[in-house]
Amino acid sequence: MLTKQPMASPDLTTADTPARKHSLTQGSIRASLVRMTIPMCLGMLMMFTFSLVDTFFVSLLGTAELTAISFTFPVTFTITSLAIGLGIGASAVVAKYLGRDDLERAKESSTVINYVALLFAAALIALCWFFMGPLFRAMGADDALLTLIGDYMAVWFPGSVLLVGLMTANSILRAHGDSKTPSMIMAGSGLINAVLDPLLIFGYGPVPAMGIQGAAFATLAAWVVGYGYLFYHLALRHQFISLQMPSRKILFSSAREMLRIGLPAAGANMMTPLAMGTMTAIAAGFGTSVVAAFGVGARLEPMATLVVLAMSSTLPPLISQNYGASRLDRISEAYAMSLRFVLLWQGAVYALLALIAPWIAGLFSTDAEVLATIRLFLWILPAGYGLQGVIILSNSSLNAMHRPLSALMLSVVRFFGLYVPFAWIGSRLMAVEGFFIGAVCANAVTAVISWITVKRVLAQERANCSAA
Repeated sequence: MLTKQPMASPDLTTADTPARKHSLTQGSIRASLVRMTIPMCLGMLMMFTFSLVDTFFVSLLGTAELTAISFTFPVTFTITSLAIGLGIGASAVVAKYLGRDDLERAKESSTVINYVALLFAAALIALCWFFMGPLFRAMGADDALLTLIGDYMAVWFPGSVLLVGLMTANSILRAHGDSKTPSMIMAGSGLINAVLDPLLIFGYGPVPAMGIQGAAFATLAAWVVGYGYLFYHLALRHQFISLQMPSRKILFSSAREMLRIGLPAAGANMMTPLAMGTMTAIAAGFGTSVVAAFGVGARLEPMATLVVLAMSSTLPPLISQNYGASRLDRISEAYAMSLRFVLLWQGAVYALLALIAPWIAGLFSTDAEVLATIRLFLWILPAGYGLQGVIILSNSSLNAMHRPLSALMLSVVRFFGLYVPFAWIGSRLMAVEGFFIGAVCANAVTAVISWITVKRVLAQERANCSAA
């Protein structure tokens, strides 16, 4: 019979004893960031392999199938962004109660958050399902592509409720101090998807070839296994969540807390796929080969910026801790150190991508026009990934300093005030090359605005501390 396990204490890897709080050196800040970022990189790596592995095997079916799955990326990433945002809210709420040693309220909040996230995701996914045809037509898909897109999304949409459950449950486990289980589950899910993809797409023996829909079924199988195992850990092994819903008062208060933090974070994350949808529509004006190439590049981007994305999850706890302690000098140092690192790191990544661009392009297509556009993408857009890192880490820092609306506004300005307009203007002036160059220029302008915004917030906080 299963026995109730004691709740783990939070994994406060950045926490310092009172004696050390005023003696944290630059080396300690660097060590804390490295210690938290490396495991996060491994977990995110496995998460991002889902779409990349799908893209690789679907590309073997032909350009039409590759183009179809490229059209789905903005929509699938929107749901993923919702999952990430709700996960941020879940972790913040649960960790707060654990930090107060209120284990019962932490369990109640974990229960509410788990079920509310699933219901919220189901509502959004149902809305997307209802408007699936008009949505993809607005992005530039023709009737032939809509058939392929429909085959894929008919499976992916219902299964994506489990994706939101996975992300939220992972965040709850990490808040309880268990960072090993989420990493193992993401790795195992990625492996299941990679093994099933070729089997279900191309068929073997008694398994029929399902084409593009096989990729969706492979992903669904991985999510079912992953969420089933996670739910076992949350509900049965550790009893972090209850199988029964708490009282109405607890239900509304916990849901409100999670959504207050999670929705702005999800909104900021959703700016990316919304902009990507618009960018895909612009790319469609150059033909399906450019859409296919752009879709490949969009799936490579998270892998190329993996360290930045990991740091965007590990920098906020360090900043939040020091924000609570009014140690603005340490916030400024951690922020500056992170920016220096990502600019240097992404510069090296760009050099590597530019060097191996022909080889990468050859992995995804044999079509001459698609190959040429993928190479062009890799020679231009990754030049702005370091600047993109400045934007992402600035947004994370603003959220950590309790400025979520500032972070959200920066995201809106970046994508719809600069990124899409600059790319559109570039495409009018220099065709596909201008399309990519415009996006890089927009990242450069937004990076400067983001840096100035964080510096201004820190100056305001210093003034508030002096006045107090």
